[in-house]
Amino acid sequence: MKAETRSRQRRAALLGLGLDNQDGHTRLTRGDNFVLYGGSQETHSAMQETVIKVNERLAKRGKRLEDVSPRELGDLLGEATS
Repeated sequence: MKAETRSRQRRAALLGLGLDNQDGHTRLTRGDNFVLYGGSQETHSAMQETVIKVNERLAKRGKRLEDVSPRELGDLLGEATS
């Protein structure tokens, strides 16, 4: 019964998937709200940089990933990659 009375917390995560790996290395990076898998070294580094920037912008706004709308997330990703 306890599980039924608890409020469900929303959770969100970003998933980055790189498909251009040709060197045989398996790259995996995990964080509180993201998982990045695969890609060349360059692609994986770019994904890491993007999620770091998104998380920095979220922190500046005092928000968590769970708090933003899909549109706001799109804006954050656009800002992080430009």
